[in-house]
Amino acid sequence: MIGAAMVLPLAYLLVTVAGEAGEALDTVANSRTAALVARSLALAAAVTASAVALAVPLAWLTARTDLPGRRIWAVLAALPLVIPSYIGAYAFLSALGPTGLLRDLLQGPFGVERLPDITGFGGAWIVLTLFTYPLVLLPVRSTLRGLDPQLEEAALGMGRSQWQAFRSVVLPQLVPAIGAGAILVALYTLHDFGAVSIMRFDSFTREIYTLYRASFDRTGAAALALILVALMFVLVWLESRARGERTFHRSGPGSARRPRQVPLGRWRTPSIVFCGLVCGFALILPAAVLVYWSLQSFAGSPNWGETLGAAGSSLLVSGLAAMAAAACAIPVAVLSVRFSSRGARLIERLTYIGYALPGIVVALALVFFATRAFPAVYQTLALLVFAFVVLFLPLAIGSARASLQQVSPHLEEVARSVGRSPVNVLRTVTAPLMAGGILAGAALVFLTAIKELPATLILAPIGFETLATEIWNATSVGFFERGAIPSLVLLAVSAPSLYFLLDGE
Repeated sequence: MIGAAMVLPLAYLLVTVAGEAGEALDTVANSRTAALVARSLALAAAVTASAVALAVPLAWLTARTDLPGRRIWAVLAALPLVIPSYIGAYAFLSALGPTGLLRDLLQGPFGVERLPDITGFGGAWIVLTLFTYPLVLLPVRSTLRGLDPQLEEAALGMGRSQWQAFRSVVLPQLVPAIGAGAILVALYTLHDFGAVSIMRFDSFTREIYTLYRASFDRTGAAALALILVALMFVLVWLESRARGERTFHRSGPGSARRPRQVPLGRWRTPSIVFCGLVCGFALILPAAVLVYWSLQSFAGSPNWGETLGAAGSSLLVSGLAAMAAAACAIPVAVLSVRFSSRGARLIERLTYIGYALPGIVVALALVFFATRAFPAVYQTLALLVFAFVVLFLPLAIGSARASLQQVSPHLEEVARSVGRSPVNVLRTVTAPLMAGGILAGAALVFLTAIKELPATLILAPIGFETLATEIWNATSVGFFERGAIPSLVLLAVSAPSLYFLLDGE
């Protein structure tokens, strides 16, 4: 049932294309389309590699070491995921662009008239990396906190250094979590519109939005969106091949225990500097620009009643989506890990369809089916929550699957041997042992859903305003400064929620 619900956007695309197959083939066979695919894949590869390179060290530092204030660092490192990509990209241009704030600071004492242009591939790469690495950070951090230290301690006891033990013992156990996060980063990069538009990078999704919103070419846009679905299946297949069928759960005797903290020693200061640099560029710099914007005279007097009401709506719909996605992720993860088969793998891959597509495509698909089959749910909160689940379910599944792979199936077999039903075992044994991964996935869904714009604009009930729509209303006419206060409130309401989610791991 979950897999069938996730197929709705694909069914909409196929219905749209079926009536104009010739036009769709012309769009797909166009040489410009091939160039867009190549450029988009190159950007996705670059962003994914750099996001993993940032996230894995951050996860290890905040989960396994005696880094001072590591929980605060964990929250700060995850918060960039909340910033809408177009706001983050514009903040970077405003601060570091050729005529940005940094130029203004350097102009007086040093006579700098213009800084290098940061738009194009390089700018899109940096911005998307800084706002997507939390997709890898949260599942990897959750996995690190749940690892049994038995093998690592054995490696250390045999004379291996801490780095050698990490590389040969810990890192292989992180493969499922890294793979789950990496595939999310790659798909996010492929379907992102905001950052690539602000950075003036001609990407695949930018062309889809242009066709939908400028020429109203539904057939051409649907054909391009189907290419995104095909790329998604290829990427998910490659990730599953890389993950393989290895065993990641503990199989030795005795009870599992928490890993010990690794003393950083002389690496403490470099580690703090590393965390500070990442959080500085990914969070502090955009937040500082937002504060600067909010203080400008043309930002206008904020309507705090509307802003706080939008904050409450954002927390409500994002919280409901996080809980619903976590609940749907558990059976899919159990099926794919415990009962692996072609059918199980197909169902898991189908859940990625919504995440691979731009939000406007998924929203239009749900409008198409809701108005024809279930008109009563059109423009209701339930349909919006369902849209968020379709869009972001893979965020929850990846973390849940990675955590389940660390749970020994022998524990479930023992519970079954004393007469417990499969559902009871799932509720009392499996789900509690997966709690860290489930909460990490819920946090990812929450952080991503709270800033979702296209689906909210199209599907939200009349008069239902969120912080994302407040930001859009303020910035749609080009005055990004007017979206500064709602953006800051978005960060403010997300931080405590994220802290408590991380605290529950």
